[in-house]
Amino acid sequence: MIWQAIAERYGFLALCCVLSGAAIRCEAAEAGTSPVPSQVQGLSGCWKGDGTVMKKPVWIHLAAKPIVLGAMLTIDATSTAKNDKSDRYAAHLLFGAGPETAPHPDAQHPVSAFWADSFGGTFAVTGSGITLLDGFDIVYHYPQQTFLNQWRKQGNHLTWEIFTMSSGSVLKKLFAQYRLQSTPCTSTDHKE
Repeated sequence: MIWQAIAERYGFLALCCVLSGAAIRCEAAEAGTSPVPSQVQGLSGCWKGDGTVMKKPVWIHLAAKPIVLGAMLTIDATSTAKNDKSDRYAAHLLFGAGPETAPHPDAQHPVSAFWADSFGGTFAVTGSGITLLDGFDIVYHYPQQTFLNQWRKQGNHLTWEIFTMSSGSVLKKLFAQYRLQSTPCTSTDHKE
């Protein structure tokens, strides 16, 4: 009787989730929602490594997971300067399928993005990009600067490079680069 009530109220998918005990794997986005591209979904999990930001050496940690019934992926990034543990930074990134306007060659798909960080709401920005065979690129336009983020994954290794570009320019200058490896997630990986 309880199973019938769950199925009637929440649908057959919810009943399957309850019976399997695996609610996270059973979640599904709204009907008609484009799936998060596989190149973006492939970042799910946790990553640790190091890199540089404006030539400053840092340690970095990423925790990525699907959210909103699997319709998007969130990444919480935290970094600490290697020479000053009080010099910390955090960013919260969102990724989802972008609007399909026309078929893309070579299985490229649009990606929509949002960036918020420890500099506060004034510096929050939307972005857009496209998938590539081994990752994806996202561009964020700020009033004075454009940032190109290049994400590349090969097995358990991830590179994330950020370039600054002058408005309307194809010239790019390295702003940050990270080299990360997949690592087991802990219970605190998705907490502030």
